[in-house]
Amino acid sequence: MCGSPNGPPVTAPRIRLKDGRHLAYKEHGVPRHVAKYKIIYVHGFRSGRHNVVVAATLSPEVIEELGVYIVSFDRPGYGESVPNPKQTVKSMAIDIEELADQLGLGSKFYVIGYSIGRQAPNFPANLLNEAFNQKSRKDQWIIRVAHYTPWLVYWWNTQKLFPASSVLANNSDVLSSQDKEITSRIYSRKDSV
Repeated sequence: MCGSPNGPPVTAPRIRLKDGRHLAYKEHGVPRHVAKYKIIYVHGFRSGRHNVVVAATLSPEVIEELGVYIVSFDRPGYGESVPNPKQTVKSMAIDIEELADQLGLGSKFYVIGYSIGRQAPNFPANLLNEAFNQKSRKDQWIIRVAHYTPWLVYWWNTQKLFPASSVLANNSDVLSSQDKEITSRIYSRKDSV
C-alpha cells in the first residue's frame, strides 16, 4: 500500500477520510476558487485519477471559457487510495461527499462517472437484470464473486485457474456498437495528439 513501510511512496495529494483511509486526487481545469462549474470525476475499472475522459476530450479553451474545474480521484483500492473492504454504493457516495467538503467545492457540484465509476446512481432493477443477463456466463460469475465475496476480487483477477473478466482481457465483444464507436473516436483522438 502506498506510504506503508516498504511500499511505494505517496506522490499525489490525498485527503484523509473520517474512517482513516486516504483518497488520492488530481485537479484539472481552472483553479477551483474561480470555477463556475465544479465536477468530480469517478474513473472506470482499468484506470485512475490520471485518466479523465472529460478533461481529455474538452479543449483547454473550452475549459477556460466555461470556467470548468475537475477533480478526479483514485477510487478505493486503486492507485494511491486506500482500499475499503466494506465498500458499498453508499460508502462511495460518502467518499465523494467528503472529497467535495475537504476541497471546499460548496453545495453545488457535478459528478461524472465513467464505466464502472457510474456505480453510484441506482438503476431500476429491470435494467440491471437485463444488462446482467446480456453478459457472458464467465462475466456473470465474476460479477457474482465481486458482489458476494468482494475480498476475492483481487485474487480472481490475478489467478490463472479461471478465465479473466472480459474487461481485463480487453475483449471488445462486451461493448455495444455505440460504445465501440465512441471508444474508437477516443483512441483516434489520443493517437493524433
